[in-house]
Amino acid sequence: MSTIIGLFNNYQIVILGDREFCSVKLAEWLDKQGFKFCLRLRQNEQIELKTQGWISLKKSGLKPGISLFFEKVKVTKTKQVSGFSIACKWKKSYRKSVTKEGWFILTNMSEASEAISAYKKRFDIEEMFRDYKSGGYNMEGSNVVGKRFISLVIIISFAYFIATIKGERINKKGVQDYVARVKEYGRSTKRHSNFYIGMYAQKWINIRSQCWELVDKLMRLSRHKLDNYLRGMRAMKLIQSTF
Repeated sequence: MSTIIGLFNNYQIVILGDREFCSVKLAEWLDKQGFKFCLRLRQNEQIELKTQGWISLKKSGLKPGISLFFEKVKVTKTKQVSGFSIACKWKKSYRKSVTKEGWFILTNMSEASEAISAYKKRFDIEEMFRDYKSGGYNMEGSNVVGKRFISLVIIISFAYFIATIKGERINKKGVQDYVARVKEYGRSTKRHSNFYIGMYAQKWINIRSQCWELVDKLMRLSRHKLDNYLRGMRAMKLIQSTF
């Protein structure tokens, strides 16, 4: 990160990190650079409270549906780093949606709501990670390293951008269901990203030439499905207009 810091001199930087990336050393370094940060801690990490001494985060009293904020506490019994706060949030369970554990966010922000709101934005890139790794390009399975890896990332980034823009346009035209159908029983909301829609729309269009004669024969045999066929043709034209 130190090699690219200068590129962001004119921006307010907020670093978000999951549990795999969190360390108090990283927090100290980010704070010295003038960056705001929200780094999720594991629930077995310990903090020092004036009234209770050292306790693990899982015993801090956080429960579903509430938020806590421990301001300017010492973090980890081994490092005993001070000056940072812990923002805690456990989403309330609703019907079948149950959150197994809460968030414990190490931060240098002054309010819990500010830190939680910032950390939520980390999930905006989860779809992109899935698309890069397994949902479309299988980058993780390429096993390339060094310059070849950098070249691959650049190519994938351009392709991802183009597919995402196409998917967004298809969504705006309201015909995304033809490309990314909801398959789970009882599910009505979309499951797939704009990238998925844009990428698979191309395949959906390409298959038209391969099975045109078969579809034509089926329509002659099943004229009661003609309205559905015409709606599909209209959707295909709208999708083609986005390319």
